[in-house]
Amino acid sequence: MANTIAANKAELLAIANAVAAEKMIDKAIVIEALEEAIQRAARARYGAENDIRAKLDTQTGDLRLWRVVEVVEEVEDYFKQVDLKQADKLQKGAVVGDFIVDPLPAVDLGRIDAQSAKQVIFQKVRDAERERQFEEFKDRTGEIITGVVKSVEFGHVVVDLGRAEGVIRRDQQIPREVVRGGDRVRALIMKVQRENRGPQILLSRAHPDFMKKLFAQEVPEIYDGVIEIKAAARDPGSRAKIGVISHDSSIDPVGACVGMKGSRVQAVVQEMQGEKIDIIPWSEDTATFIVNALQPATVSRVVIDEEEGRIEVVVPDDQLSLAIGRRGQNVRLASQLTGRGIDIMTEAESSEKRQKEFVERSEMFQQELDVDETLAQLLVAEGFSELEEVAYVDPSEIAAIEGFDEGLVEELQSRAQEALDRREEGNRTERRELGVEDALAELPILTEAMLVVLGKAGIKTLDDLADLATDELIQKAREPRRNERSDREMRRNRTEDKAGVLAVFGLSEEQGNEIIMAARAHWFDDEDSAPASDIIEEDAVAADDSQ
Repeated sequence: MANTIAANKAELLAIANAVAAEKMIDKAIVIEALEEAIQRAARARYGAENDIRAKLDTQTGDLRLWRVVEVVEEVEDYFKQVDLKQADKLQKGAVVGDFIVDPLPAVDLGRIDAQSAKQVIFQKVRDAERERQFEEFKDRTGEIITGVVKSVEFGHVVVDLGRAEGVIRRDQQIPREVVRGGDRVRALIMKVQRENRGPQILLSRAHPDFMKKLFAQEVPEIYDGVIEIKAAARDPGSRAKIGVISHDSSIDPVGACVGMKGSRVQAVVQEMQGEKIDIIPWSEDTATFIVNALQPATVSRVVIDEEEGRIEVVVPDDQLSLAIGRRGQNVRLASQLTGRGIDIMTEAESSEKRQKEFVERSEMFQQELDVDETLAQLLVAEGFSELEEVAYVDPSEIAAIEGFDEGLVEELQSRAQEALDRREEGNRTERRELGVEDALAELPILTEAMLVVLGKAGIKTLDDLADLATDELIQKAREPRRNERSDREMRRNRTEDKAGVLAVFGLSEEQGNEIIMAARAHWFDDEDSAPASDIIEEDAVAADDSQ
């Protein structure tokens, strides 16, 4: 037996209130869904071509149904238009152009109509519920949330968060951690993104920020801002390092994080499935922080290469394996913690490397400056490594070397400048033989040596250079280190960190951008100035038009 909509006003309002309360959405959205469902049923009854509207009174439950029609002089669409004679019956004084309402009797919802209306309401409510979930969670990125494991699908953990569901993807889980349906889990909200099937709440238990938030919950001084976690690095499920600093000199940051008998750090360790945590005092001095970060290994010396952005750490022979750690774990975490590439070597390896560099530089000075071995070695021992340093340094710095007089200094600088000129001329000749345009030589920063390298790479015109991205020009290659996990990892990293064409020259990103923009300047010049032939043709056309 069909149910008449008009017959049960209270039931409609009761349904709207119940759905709004259950789904925690605005009642107005449910009312709107009901009205749309009724409109569809009415169109099915009176004809889909009609412009039918429905309005449900939220106070009394009264339902009004009407058809909107336009007043016209000559009717073309009998479903949406009426002439003046018909319009006058509906509304006295109606004129052409008016839109008037034609009241309709309430419709009975048959079985099919009721099913269609139900689908409309469900869809509207579902859309509103998804939007509410997104609005609720969109600003909570970076928070820790607790939920119940709903299911594990293809290795991904689906978590019931109460009013929504989140997902811990396989790569964001702690390795070897086993979770089952019904388990309570804590996780970090990494990202909340709007999608057609509803908001996607991505969770993580492997992110370093998850560990930092756990410490903030266990250590009141961190929560209050007295102690700050400046850096964190994790090998999830195995080991982690955090760098901490205290803004109150009377509070030991490491001790506060460890807690009485290790109670605070153990609470975090248990949540992270036994992951060992090294708590390290953070320091603004890079070398000091690196020494701390490599604990428990003892470091003999730290050499920082600012140009290359790498750090060379020298350790005693018996500390090498400890500094590197199992499968390179210790040095890898220290590198992540400091944000710098770290090369570990023993005293013997460091000495061998320095000796090799000493010999190579001495031989270069002997050949280029035409001096004996002793004099060349003196220059290297005093810190000179390039011809440019000898040629353009203040003469007093060279004269300060024992046994060097003013005449010798003048002769050395003259020979160094001549050697640089020979290099430049040789590079210029080679560059031209490679077919590199002279226009490239006029660009800022680029030297003839750089142009030779560009030519060998097939970059010979302004357009060739302009087509490059800055990274393709200057990015430094990542050198494989002994602490790589595997040959596969080394191959992957070499692929990801492919060197730029001019990487060996140590150019900065600003310099790279300047070179690329200078090479592209002619593109904009071409746009700003039309060819002379085009201008002449345009002038001729304009003259013809005026005549």
